[in-house]
Amino acid sequence: MANLVEATSQTQFEDILTKAGKCLTVVHFHAPWATQCVHMNEVMAELAKQHAHTTFVKLEAEAVPEVSQKYEVSSVPTFVFVKGGEQVDRLDGAHVAELTKKVQRLAVSGSPGGAPENSANDLNQRLKKLINAAPCMLFMKGSPQEPRCGFSRQIVALLKDRSIRFSSFDILSDEEVRQGLKTYSNWPTYPQLYVNGELIGGLDIVKELAESGELENTCPKAVTLEHRLKTIINQSPVMLFMKGSKDAVKCGFSRQITGILNETGVDYDTFDILQDEEVRQGLKTYSNWPTYPQLYVKGELIGGLDIVTEMKESGDLVSILKGE
Repeated sequence: MANLVEATSQTQFEDILTKAGKCLTVVHFHAPWATQCVHMNEVMAELAKQHAHTTFVKLEAEAVPEVSQKYEVSSVPTFVFVKGGEQVDRLDGAHVAELTKKVQRLAVSGSPGGAPENSANDLNQRLKKLINAAPCMLFMKGSPQEPRCGFSRQIVALLKDRSIRFSSFDILSDEEVRQGLKTYSNWPTYPQLYVNGELIGGLDIVKELAESGELENTCPKAVTLEHRLKTIINQSPVMLFMKGSKDAVKCGFSRQITGILNETGVDYDTFDILQDEEVRQGLKTYSNWPTYPQLYVKGELIGGLDIVTEMKESGDLVSILKGE
């Protein structure tokens, strides 16, 4: 298939992008040991059949580190979308439906005879969902744990100092959202803070609200850490706290335990401790268990990889996961 290729060097990769020009290029950063990457390569092959003018590139992340570092790839699978040599979007993890949607949207917007009006409507719907993803939503550069600009760092500090509970979106990870939200909200700069779907403003307005004492009344207060940990632990009958997710594992121990759980056929949810330093440190004290991963069943700590491995070998694991 001419539009499905593999890049094994930085030079080859750059040549592929040059030949693609302004047409969409989808780059799959993968690893041969990751089963989810094998599945996503099959998905790429199907998408390549449907989108003849889009180039699909498979690139082994560890074999071509220069390219992986350029696009800040830290886990597999990761998909980067490129047009005219510039990154226009990305997707972390093995999310088939989301990958398909992004390819359809970006391929159409770059093709002759495309439907820009429909594409704009799709973007507005996506922005609306993001804005309403949490009662208090901050669009910023970086994450609360690692802000990547001074203004974002200041607004995060203001919210945290007042124990305001908020979620965030890193606009540097999605150029479409970064540019689209400026038009959607008629607000040209970042960070942007939304409460219950309504724009509050940027850093200056949040500072004014904080100085007047109105910020605490405007934004929802944070629950206690203990209450938050209990809520997360009990959000699924089987809950795994790990580095990464079952679709994008980020350490060897987590990879081993998800492999064991996947073999049981029992449903389970995961929480990525790398995305929330408060939970990562707080859960160690709460559970009196110093390492990760940690597995919980019906709110009770089972243990880490060693204990789960012992349960598998003894034949007790499935019954314990089912709460029998």
